[in-house]
Amino acid sequence: QVNLVESGGGLVQAGGSLRLSCAASEAISSVLTMGWYRQASGKGRELVARVRNDGSTEYLDSVKGRFTIAGDYAKTTVVLQMNSLKPEDTAVYYCNLYSWGKGRDYWGQGTQVTVSS
Repeated sequence: QVNLVESGGGLVQAGGSLRLSCAASEAISSVLTMGWYRQASGKGRELVARVRNDGSTEYLDSVKGRFTIAGDYAKTTVVLQMNSLKPEDTAVYYCNLYSWGKGRDYWGQGTQVTVSS
């Protein structure tokens, strides 16, 4: 059973920074994308940022210019650097990997990010 282990969440004041990290407990073959989703209380889960194995990235419009995603496909790790945090960034953040070889998604357990005003 492969697990994705997340770290780096917490409480920060508006304007502050946090760095989320995610690592797979064992190697996963044929990973196509690695990314971060978030789910605020009472809302659906949304894609925050994703990096493909060709290095291309995509971001939620509201985080562009503030968040940066980086993935290491050799180590199956992904980090999300979050700067200039806003109260509306408050949510549970989930790490996600998609393996085309396995034909499935892998999810982390979630880490809480709380931004106070």
